[in-house]
Amino acid sequence: MRCPACGQGDTRVVDSRDLDEAATIRRRRECGACGTRFTTYERIESARLVVVKRDGTRQEFDRDKLANGLRKALTRRPVPDGAADQAADEIEAELRSEGMTEVQSSRIGLMAMAKLRELDQIAYIRFASVYQSFEGIEDLKREVDALIDDRDAIALDLRPEGSKRRGT
Repeated sequence: MRCPACGQGDTRVVDSRDLDEAATIRRRRECGACGTRFTTYERIESARLVVVKRDGTRQEFDRDKLANGLRKALTRRPVPDGAADQAADEIEAELRSEGMTEVQSSRIGLMAMAKLRELDQIAYIRFASVYQSFEGIEDLKREVDALIDDRDAIALDLRPEGSKRRGT
């Protein structure tokens, strides 16, 4: 690793820490020539993951492309900063943990929709309307109705035991 101050290649690692489950390592380094300390972030390169598109073409998985799509859906929504990046990291980690070298783009889209559904329902609808190519208001209504039905089902399950209707 070259020193950013003097350009010498004689640096040593002073401290090293794992940052997250996406295999990022933070290293504090010190230049042996000028004594400058600097930080590097290293991501362990794993096996290549190829995405098979709907038309049959293949391209390398691009985590940034996924994160940008999630970010667009989450624009101006009340979610924590970095939620899109965290969701993209979780999707990538899940795909890589399966040990597959190829994945269908439709699977990534479904995983993205599931993450958005957990994060924010409006962002989910935004993403779903583009991803699923809603052709009319009926498609949008059907998806919103499904969200409402899911919310109502969850609300029924969360009621205290004594207040649940008998026979359900």
